[in-house]
Amino acid sequence: MRPTGSGAVLTMRADIHPKYHTVLVHCACGNTFTTRSTRPEIRVDVCSACHPYFTGAQKFVDTAGRVDKFRRRYARGAAANTPQTDSGS
Repeated sequence: MRPTGSGAVLTMRADIHPKYHTVLVHCACGNTFTTRSTRPEIRVDVCSACHPYFTGAQKFVDTAGRVDKFRRRYARGAAANTPQTDSGS
């Protein structure tokens, strides 16, 4: 209850907050752990057991050979830019 300047008393509404309970979190990697939430169940794609920041492992994905394509293009450009010597003069 809170008094106002006009002398009226304001009361807080009861039962307006959602239920907060312990839930099980399921990760795509298979790891599960518990936390507290208003949702009955939580499913995530990445957790601390499989995220590269926490594991220290780095995943390198070469999408459609883009790295090889870049290396071929760079090698061709470097060969074209080298000065050629004239040995016949």
